[in-house]
Amino acid sequence: MNAPAAITAARTHPPSAWSLSGVVDALCAANEDLLHGKHRKEGRRALPSREVLTGVVSGLRAALFPWHFGTADVSEQGLVYYVGRTLDASLTALERQVHVGLLFDCGHDADPCEACARRATAVTRELAARLPAIRALLGRDARAAYEGDPAATSPDETVFSYAGMTAITYHRIAHELHGLGVPLIPRMISELAHAATGIDIHPGAQIGPRFFIDHGTGVVIGETCVIGEHVRLYQGVTLGAKSFPSDERGNPIKGIPRHPIIEDDVVIYAGATVLGRITVGHGSSIGGNVWLTHSVPPGSQIAQARPREEVFSDGAGI
Repeated sequence: MNAPAAITAARTHPPSAWSLSGVVDALCAANEDLLHGKHRKEGRRALPSREVLTGVVSGLRAALFPWHFGTADVSEQGLVYYVGRTLDASLTALERQVHVGLLFDCGHDADPCEACARRATAVTRELAARLPAIRALLGRDARAAYEGDPAATSPDETVFSYAGMTAITYHRIAHELHGLGVPLIPRMISELAHAATGIDIHPGAQIGPRFFIDHGTGVVIGETCVIGEHVRLYQGVTLGAKSFPSDERGNPIKGIPRHPIIEDDVVIYAGATVLGRITVGHGSSIGGNVWLTHSVPPGSQIAQARPREEVFSDGAGI
């Protein structure tokens, strides 16, 4: 039997052919274990949709950069209509996803919860109001990418094709939602960027203007990082935590500052690892593959120790 015929034949089997009753029950029970406590309430089981959020972020990016990510036939005359229509559709979908996320995290007894519905609307409206400021930041990021990469031919090229610009676009949206106290959604957006670019930025990270990630794959930026203005990172850089303080039960204490502070005008080259709540002073340069766990003052030039070459003979060096 050829492959298409085999697939067709497989589709004709009744569900009972697979003896799925026990498997279905076990899978459903496993998911009940995850949805514990308040999340088991009727109507609270739904989770935000990764597929819908992918469309939301795509739409918001098209509204932020309509000439780059809008439809090919957008005209000067139709620009206002296109941006307005795209924003309306994207924000409407986002409001629903925020509402679902709030319901999942909700401690209220009312069902449906009107407080969550009102908050979802307010949060979405606030994000919409912040989009011009986000666009201004992204414009400065694009300019920094162009100025920081001799291979870039224009800021437009960086917007269109640079993984770092994609990651920071997603991050700046997710960061605002994180700051507005939205559960689940910001981290889901950051993971969409992670999957698309290989760049992992926690939505809680504070990142200043003119930020540029060159190449990008393998970059990790932790939740409590604070990054100043005009900072440049290369591939494989980790801005992480050195340790995770634990509570009396041995569980990591969440939310405490544990990631680096990177001041203005810092360059961190490929493969460098900067760990802990330390400060890299402004104007510093951290060389490739450096492992840094202590603060360094402004203007520091940190590099790996140079390998020493020696010639041994007659048993020397043993």
